[in-house]
Amino acid sequence: MSVEFVFRLIGMVVMAVVCFRLGLYLGGGWTDVRVISALTLAGAALGLVITPWLTTRPFRWIRNRIQRMPATQLIAATIGLVIGLAVAALLTPALSNLPPPLGDVLPFVASVVFGYLGMGVMVMRQQDIFQVGARFVRESGFRSNKARKGDVVLLDTSVIIDGRIADVSRTGFIGETMLVPRFVLNELQHIADSSDSLRRNRGRRGLDMLNKLQKESVVPIRITDMDMNEVREVDDKLVMLAKQLHCPIITNDYNLNRVAELQGVMVLNVNELANAVKVIFLPGETMQVLIIQEGKEAGQGVGYLDDGTMVVVENGRRHINRTIDATVTKVLQTAAGRMIFAQPQNSPR
Repeated sequence: MSVEFVFRLIGMVVMAVVCFRLGLYLGGGWTDVRVISALTLAGAALGLVITPWLTTRPFRWIRNRIQRMPATQLIAATIGLVIGLAVAALLTPALSNLPPPLGDVLPFVASVVFGYLGMGVMVMRQQDIFQVGARFVRESGFRSNKARKGDVVLLDTSVIIDGRIADVSRTGFIGETMLVPRFVLNELQHIADSSDSLRRNRGRRGLDMLNKLQKESVVPIRITDMDMNEVREVDDKLVMLAKQLHCPIITNDYNLNRVAELQGVMVLNVNELANAVKVIFLPGETMQVLIIQEGKEAGQGVGYLDDGTMVVVENGRRHINRTIDATVTKVLQTAAGRMIFAQPQNSPR
């Protein structure tokens, strides 16, 4: 038996009793049984129909709104409501002294008006108000070493499938709670159920990586039901959610990266992080490299460092499948990453 059905029964009984008493009042007693019976049946039917619209359905609507509402906005609305009601309480003695019916009605009206104004002002100006509060705390010397503990970062589908975020999180470089929206999880599941074997394997890898993150990450991983129902694309939902939460997005998607930056959303790109932490070699330094294939130009050999950096060795073709000492001659930073040019150590420059 559902909760809504129970409320329907309660509403039916209550309305039937109310209409029965109304029938007694209108009929002047038990003299007109037909009027009383008709009103009682009509009240029972009315209670059965309208009770959910007065009880369970408004409650569900409010619950869904609260679930989609960012925590900062919810806190701001609560603080604004308290302030508004406090202002109304201060005005109540003066308003109560007014002649009736004003003295009876205006205190209630003031509570509703100031409560609504308090919530509206706090929600609309929450960022400015919280910034002022944070500045006051900093200037008062009460800054905490864990001031960013409550912050969050949003994870994109691409970065979950990539998997390197699990290694990054274990190092402790990410101190915020990692938030995975439900629509990102649904996209991962959709990819994992694809008929294309490559997409299916990528989706399953993403689900495995998410499970690994939940077990091994040093920071909390949360699945959130917050959604942006106004848009359908996952990338657009992520950008709008990040703007609401005032938090960055972690992604490997180049297009999402650019779109988010254009809309003022901070992006943490794992590829850019990987490029930033690669070992830096300067011209004249020596390295060991395994030549695995020939290059585009005549006589060139190509190898790779442990971090994936490509090394093009002049006159290295004859050393294919051998590890040699090479001297760096030039380092290029390209959109695809860092590329090193070198030549065998004993070769003339």
